[in-house]
Amino acid sequence: MNLPSHLSTRIQYQHKALVDLIDGLSIEMVRRQVLPGKWSIFENIVHLQTYQHFFLSRIKQLLETENPVFERYTAEADPLFLDNCGKTTREIMHDMITVRKEMAAAMLAYPESFFSRKATHPVFGTMTLLQWINFFLLHEAHHLFAIFKLKVALQKAISE
Repeated sequence: MNLPSHLSTRIQYQHKALVDLIDGLSIEMVRRQVLPGKWSIFENIVHLQTYQHFFLSRIKQLLETENPVFERYTAEADPLFLDNCGKTTREIMHDMITVRKEMAAAMLAYPESFFSRKATHPVFGTMTLLQWINFFLLHEAHHLFAIFKLKVALQKAISE
């Protein structure tokens, strides 16, 4: 069993929806905090980009260690997230797309034995690599939807 097509397609292409979501928005609009106390579109993008790096480190541990136990991830505690908030949208997007291409290629080449390897999440329990990949993609989709909603709220605020 290779990576199932529903996962392989999403791991290769899901993140590209981001390009369409931010199309037509200025740098100022992307960075504007639309909802008080909530991340801007930019901060959501940085989170997706930095979490991708964090996820890769978890996958490496999962493949090298027998059932590692992971702590819950929080972006605010991630120095990479904080550092990357100072970068440009272009830099963040370039890194995200480049790393995702490498990540997808690696996952598509994984031998069947990798997909049954396990690691434990503090909330969701023990999951196989296939479940971890699905978890990653669902998490990413959640933030893509949040960006969609922020863009709509931003456009409403501007038109008022």
